[in-house]
Amino acid sequence: MTVTTAGWMLPILGSALGLGFYDICKKHAVRENAVMPVLFFATFTGTLFFTLATLLSGHFMEFIRCPLHDWLLILAKSVLVGTSWTCVYYAMRDLPISIAAPIRASAPLWTFFGSLLLFSEFPTLLQGLGMLTIFIGYYAFSVLGKLEGISFRRHRGMHLILIGTLLGAVSALYDKYLMGVLHIPRNTVQLWFSIDLVFLLGGAWLIRRAAFKPDRKFVWRWTIPATGILLIAADWLYFYTVSLPDMPISILSLVRRCSCIVTFAVGSWYFRDANLKRKAFALGMILLGVVLLALN
Repeated sequence: MTVTTAGWMLPILGSALGLGFYDICKKHAVRENAVMPVLFFATFTGTLFFTLATLLSGHFMEFIRCPLHDWLLILAKSVLVGTSWTCVYYAMRDLPISIAAPIRASAPLWTFFGSLLLFSEFPTLLQGLGMLTIFIGYYAFSVLGKLEGISFRRHRGMHLILIGTLLGAVSALYDKYLMGVLHIPRNTVQLWFSIDLVFLLGGAWLIRRAAFKPDRKFVWRWTIPATGILLIAADWLYFYTVSLPDMPISILSLVRRCSCIVTFAVGSWYFRDANLKRKAFALGMILLGVVLLALN
């Protein structure tokens, strides 16, 4: 079956839009706040929202059926994403959104590297130029970060955002394997993935509370449930496009990460970040790089 451009472009653009506002709400929710309870309640709200939607649609029993082997594979995705989210949430608390969002937008580069390692796909000239352009954007952000007292090599937030982005790229490749190769139904993947995350993140929060003194007081904000609901909606559209036949994950990851335009434009204005014109140049270099990666 041939999928038209509109058949996948509109859903993935909708996912990118939702992901952009998700990042803004996430930054608001974790700013000067305890990270683990924010992450847990956001995930719990999103999972509750999706579960109620499947119940109201009458498809809950259809989606919840899952062989043990498939569930274990989905559980592995939950562990991977839970680790990625934990890193990203802590990084978002510590970094200006105008630095964090563009670095997250580089995920397609790492997805491409994963494809290179897994499938021996060597870069073309355009893809090589794309990687070089992205690294130039990274260098520009490292210079700008130093102006704001942020070192790429020493700042914990920079380390966490890079780890979270790398794990997110691995997750994108794994999504293609689960839904594109094994053909596990996308709604089953999203339902069990969300449920598993609630228990994993809830357990991690309880362990952290028992082992460490809280570094911040937890404050409830309306953006916590908004974060969870926006991500569920964005992921639903994303999983739909991943499940379509013959859809390259590198292209989908590229278009989805254009969410950083929304995050950068709206978030930088709302949070009053500094050096926006210079950061816009660095962001432009990263976006140009990921576009060159797609022009193969």
